[in-house]
Amino acid sequence: MFSRVWFWLFGLEREQLKVQKGPDRLSQLPDALLLEILSLLPTEDVVATMILSKRWRFLWMMVPRLVYDDSYKNIQRFSRFVDKSLVLHKAPILETLHFKLGKTCRDEDIPKCIRAADKSSVREVIIEIDSSSRPSPLILPKSLYTECRMLVTLELNNVVLVDVSSHVSFPSLKSLVLVSVKYPGDEFLSSLLSSCHVLEDLVLEQCPDDNVITFTIRVPSLKSLVLQTSRHIYEDDDPHGCVIDAPSLEYLDICDDDGEFCFIENNMLKMEEADIDISYYILAGNILGSITSAKRLDLCLLPSKDEYPVFYSLITLNICTCHAEWVDLLMCMLRVSPNLRDLELNLCHDLTDESLACWSEPSLVPECLLSSLENLEWEQYDGTEVEEEVAAFILRNANCLKKATISSNSTDPNKKLEMIKILSLSPRGSRTCQLLFD
Repeated sequence: MFSRVWFWLFGLEREQLKVQKGPDRLSQLPDALLLEILSLLPTEDVVATMILSKRWRFLWMMVPRLVYDDSYKNIQRFSRFVDKSLVLHKAPILETLHFKLGKTCRDEDIPKCIRAADKSSVREVIIEIDSSSRPSPLILPKSLYTECRMLVTLELNNVVLVDVSSHVSFPSLKSLVLVSVKYPGDEFLSSLLSSCHVLEDLVLEQCPDDNVITFTIRVPSLKSLVLQTSRHIYEDDDPHGCVIDAPSLEYLDICDDDGEFCFIENNMLKMEEADIDISYYILAGNILGSITSAKRLDLCLLPSKDEYPVFYSLITLNICTCHAEWVDLLMCMLRVSPNLRDLELNLCHDLTDESLACWSEPSLVPECLLSSLENLEWEQYDGTEVEEEVAAFILRNANCLKKATISSNSTDPNKKLEMIKILSLSPRGSRTCQLLFD
């Protein structure tokens, strides 16, 4: 334990600070730098530095970041260590309080941690549970919602939240990460999020037994939203999905294998970038119609039967080719993206079915091919008949194309050579287009 501390201190000193050698050389370092170094170590090692010398006896008490890991302690020892070190800690503001908990942590230990967090005006709380080493999930106390009023960042992983009769209060919270969390129900989650009046960043990673049917996210201040789900086996017949009302949103990332809908209540006119992976959603057109200001789109979804909106601001478009209907989605998006500059095609997932994509050359060439498209990047190119026809159509009509990069995973050198030959002989609308093969 002590050797790790000395390694950090002496190593960083030698490499970065070049302090003169001598028996008291650590004392030459300023407190601010020593505290920064100690913040990188587990709290048990940080506390152990108190025996190094008088200079170090009380220094650990001012460290702004505490990390408690119970993986190598017994229950009694860990509980006593956490309790005592938090009581002795004297920093006026604790930037981070991080708990990595497993089988040795008891439910009754957590309220102590929450009270300590409130006492130290902690800015960031991270609680992550190793569920594989616990017979039952860890239940967080009600005090979490009411006593940590100075929190700016909260990250919870593999915990259970309980319902509260008192009002949830996170007046300063700007970043919230909820991974594999179990909730009392839909209403609780909606209330929790709506109580975060200055929340800007939200990450929700759903677990199969989270008790939520519809994720309702109504946060006017939200700027970034990541919503991911795992595959579910639902015992009820109710449709599962999400409702989003976040007019200030600038970044949206939805990845949902099993949800059936995503309804956006207000257009997100500040949207800059969106990654939409919703293969089985109905009303997918509702999402596209709400993010028309986006400059970059990554799409993996079935083509919508609704009329597509126009994406005047769209510069970069990435289409996943895992669905047989990817060609229809591509052509629809090209038609409504008049200023598109960069086009990326990639097989991001395994093929969803064995049916082949179909190609029918459009009677009108999309405006972006004629006037704005400069770069084409195609990964996982397999040289199928449809892929050849789509590639030839783009090369032939893209008057401003500067570079086309084609990558294939084929291990057959003859097949690769044939791909290169066919594409090299395809007519090009741009005389300056550089065709590259990887």
